[in-house]
Amino acid sequence: MSEPYVVAHPATAVEPPEAGTLSRTLHADDRVKVVAFGFARGEELSEHTASKPAILHVLSGEIELVLGGDPVPAPAGTWVHMAAGLPHAVRAVTPAVMLLTLLKG
Repeated sequence: MSEPYVVAHPATAVEPPEAGTLSRTLHADDRVKVVAFGFARGEELSEHTASKPAILHVLSGEIELVLGGDPVPAPAGTWVHMAAGLPHAVRAVTPAVMLLTLLKG
């Protein structure tokens, strides 16, 4: 087997850093890519869009999302489906871990 297919605790796949953002690809194939992000408090991903749909799951901490211009509080446990082309931004209110699943088709 060339890659693991079970990640027992995705919330521990990355640790929120003291500063900045860390990311780790947990799985990638021709249909889906799964990336764990660790955010330091106050770190953000500025507004952007994706050409494919995506699923965002906050695993720990608290994030503030902006989805289509609307601010959305996202504490641990929040799950969001984002349609392709939806403008969105991410800001960590606390140190946080987020799982992003990109749906390639």
